[in-house]
Amino acid sequence: MKKAASTNTSVMVSFTEAIKFWTKLGFISFGGPAGQIAIMHQEVVERRRWIGENQFLRALNFCMLLPGPEAQQLATYIGWRLHGTWGGIAAGSLFVIPSIFVMLLLSYLAVAHIDIPAVAAAFYGIQPVVVAVVVEAVLRIGKKALKHRVLYGFAALAFIAIFFLKVSFPYIVAAAAAGGLLMQRVLPRVFCAGAYDPETKECRVDVEPSFGLKAGRPSISHVVRVFLVCLALWGLVVASVVAWRGFEDVLSQIAFFFTKAAFVTFGGAYAVLSYITDVAVGSGWLTTPQMLIGLGLAESTPGPLIMVTQYVGFIGAWNISGDLAPLTAGILGALITTYVTFLPCFFFIFTGAPVIEAMAGNRKLQAALTGVTATVVGVVLNLAVWFGHKVFLPNGSLDLFALISAGVSLVLLQKFHAPVHYLVPLGAAAGVIWRLVV
Repeated sequence: MKKAASTNTSVMVSFTEAIKFWTKLGFISFGGPAGQIAIMHQEVVERRRWIGENQFLRALNFCMLLPGPEAQQLATYIGWRLHGTWGGIAAGSLFVIPSIFVMLLLSYLAVAHIDIPAVAAAFYGIQPVVVAVVVEAVLRIGKKALKHRVLYGFAALAFIAIFFLKVSFPYIVAAAAAGGLLMQRVLPRVFCAGAYDPETKECRVDVEPSFGLKAGRPSISHVVRVFLVCLALWGLVVASVVAWRGFEDVLSQIAFFFTKAAFVTFGGAYAVLSYITDVAVGSGWLTTPQMLIGLGLAESTPGPLIMVTQYVGFIGAWNISGDLAPLTAGILGALITTYVTFLPCFFFIFTGAPVIEAMAGNRKLQAALTGVTATVVGVVLNLAVWFGHKVFLPNGSLDLFALISAGVSLVLLQKFHAPVHYLVPLGAAAGVIWRLVV
């Protein structure tokens, strides 16, 4: 009876009311994916009762399986759940749009006015806060994911592979999934996403029936139709850019790279950040300090943390603008990056959700994902070490301010659960004060 009531309630939500909520959410969705998911749960489950608890968890679990930003995909899923395809488009788009304009403005300030002492000092103060945020992410993810020494081994091997051997992130994900499948045969208790049955030595995975306006597995024709529409939307923009600027132009390269990144961003923004950083810095699109600034800005503004990709697109195109005005190139780079980053998210939700839900009890899939989740810890640790080295030893000597600021920020995050969007401005202010004193 409870499930039925929840479904009826969701159907009765007007599209206009939903639009107002998703617009509001786009402006208040601070705190990274964890904070954004918490806000959505509080609003749509507890306060508004648009969907039930179990329905929300099913949607969340599905989105965690996908590459890309899980919070934005969750919003898209709930919007689809309430009002079908157009509801999903509205929810997913409005979740991102406010942050597009905010990030454009901040990206411009970061690159055009960095020579102003106060601006430079503010961004200097942001960098150690970013290191603390990444370290805290390692600790938080590790606490949840590493519940056995074998899983610690997965994380350690991932760190070694990416930090010392320079193995590309997609290959690490594939190896982790394969390792999870193999280890499930040896240690089913460890690689069991459901309740382990010691008598049968198998996982028990309880699967709820599908729900929503489009409950059930979609037809092949539906999948093909959505795929062709998304492909056409992608091709129209990318082909236009290539025809205008040529394949070797930075705008074309940005379009292709971030399209690829959209399909390998398993583990959320932190996990893929080292992959994006490696390519972006290695290609000369931006410098390491500029990358650190971008992460700090993404952490302190509303919208998905993956909006750091928009910043990378802006700075990369600005720095290698060619015959275009830097600002024009930067805006185009930012918009192209955002477009190709989020377009696949809608495809995943509109075609994949019912299929993945039908496979929710698949033990092999759950084992593979357990391996991937453990590996993500090692990948994020690599990011923390890489950033820490650049921030604490910028010129080969210890930066005392950076060390103290990062330590204080980590304590505030760990012990007092201080919101990141408060810490970043405080870090910027501390940087300005420090530069004035020193």
